[in-house]
Amino acid sequence: MQKHLKIYALLALLSTTGCKKFLEQPPDNRAVLNTPEQVSRLLGTAYPGASYVVFAELSSDNVTDRGGGSTDNEFLDPFTFADVRSDQQDSPEFYWDACYTAIAAANEALQVCEKAPNPSAYMAQKGEALLCRAYAHFMLVTFFSEIYDPATAATKAGIPYVTEPEKEVVKQYDRKTVAYVYEMIEKDLLAGLPLIDEKTYSVPRYHFNKAAANAFAARFYLFKKDYTKVVQHANAVFSDGTVVDKLRPWNSRYLQFTAQEMMVTYAKATEPANLLLCETASWYARGIRSSRYGLNRNLFSYYFNFNVVGADWSFLNQAYIGSGGTTSVFFPKVNEYFVRQSVNAEIGSGYVMVPLFTTEEVLFNRAEANAYLNNTASALQDLNAYSSTHFDNYNPSADALTMPKIKNYYGNVSDRDGIILTVLDFKQAEFMQEGMRWFDILRYRIPVVHETIDGKTYSLTANDPRRLFQIPQSAGESGVPQNPR
Repeated sequence: MQKHLKIYALLALLSTTGCKKFLEQPPDNRAVLNTPEQVSRLLGTAYPGASYVVFAELSSDNVTDRGGGSTDNEFLDPFTFADVRSDQQDSPEFYWDACYTAIAAANEALQVCEKAPNPSAYMAQKGEALLCRAYAHFMLVTFFSEIYDPATAATKAGIPYVTEPEKEVVKQYDRKTVAYVYEMIEKDLLAGLPLIDEKTYSVPRYHFNKAAANAFAARFYLFKKDYTKVVQHANAVFSDGTVVDKLRPWNSRYLQFTAQEMMVTYAKATEPANLLLCETASWYARGIRSSRYGLNRNLFSYYFNFNVVGADWSFLNQAYIGSGGTTSVFFPKVNEYFVRQSVNAEIGSGYVMVPLFTTEEVLFNRAEANAYLNNTASALQDLNAYSSTHFDNYNPSADALTMPKIKNYYGNVSDRDGIILTVLDFKQAEFMQEGMRWFDILRYRIPVVHETIDGKTYSLTANDPRRLFQIPQSAGESGVPQNPR
């Protein structure tokens, strides 16, 4: 009996051990992240795979009623300042979902980095994940919450700041405040930036490289109105002291391009002006030309016929102006990559590469910050560096910006206000049809009026609640209330 009991005990032990080993195995073929390289591949999905350009651009003062063309909700609703009746590509809801998908990837990567037996080997991945998490939350709070104001940020509703992987089917979240969200963004940004190691990237322009991370910091602090830090991080982007060689060569190399060559070149990783690029699911490459709402010839003339420099914008040579009954105007900046559902399919998805950060934006942010810091000479130096690459036949002596020249153009304004007005006008022209104008409309509470050809007027006042895009109804399941209307 004793012998038999020992045999049964041994069999039970072997059976238990085998069962334990079986249960320790993944139940399916899911990936197990246990190397820095694998985490890096996961972080390729930690950038929002959706575009904000359509709903930001169509809400801005860069568009009007062209009189004909498609009237898809993604273009019509932002133009009329209505909540967008779509959850598809180019809608605010699609972008909301893409941002939180990116955040989920960043949080999963951070968890692996923190639990790794050798966390020091994952420092570069941790840095990128923190930057990605900060960026997606920053874009969400910018589009779906009140713009940051030190006087009100502690009372205005923010967006959920998610810092750990979800393990519940429907987890409840709190919007908290804009001030809280900004605190968390800054915490992640400052923790992640020193860890960025570009040697881990095969193509640095598709990841948060050091220049892109500092460009993000410069934008963040501009929104936060911490102008000394704007200059500090902008200087880090131009750390070698050169500026002109990093700007788009509109009045030299770009002049030689055809429209097709321009579309291919504009968002290339090899262009020095592009600091961070992101592939996004978007139909904007088609809508920029075919939508009823957009830039037309009259608005084009209004914005581009006159400027403070007094010379012609070089990128006007690339503008495609419709002829005959077509009034649309577009700049060949976007190039669609169409992915068919199958080899012989006629349907599929369109993708557009979007420059998330550029050297031009960094330069403008530094000039604006210097204006607030009363560093007028430094601001003028940056604006003249920009002008030297963006105006036809630029002559430093005849076309250089000076404060008398700026005041003659804008009227009797202070040096600070004159610089800021110049920056805002330059930015509107530079980023036409890229959605960037919306950020300045938010920061300065610029009113927007859209008129239709049949006499209807849609107005967005300085404090209109519709400046906040509507939070998706589906987020209500997680306890996230919508914005007031």
